[in-house]
Amino acid sequence: MERYQVTVDKKSGIKNDPNEWSEDPSYILDLLQRIIYVSLETIRIVKTLPPLNEAAPDTNDHPLPATKA
Repeated sequence: MERYQVTVDKKSGIKNDPNEWSEDPSYILDLLQRIIYVSLETIRIVKTLPPLNEAAPDTNDHPLPATKA
């Protein structure tokens, strides 16, 4: 929410008012609701993913090519 506060740059005096980005008075609220929705859907999707196989790879099976100095 800090990102959507009215701020004024100290050096230039330029005012940044997110409320002026749209004529819709509920723009910021709608944006926040969309962010929350996407976050919740991401959590839901991630929970359905199969677990990762976090075992260390066997480097003898697939050795890395030698690098030239």
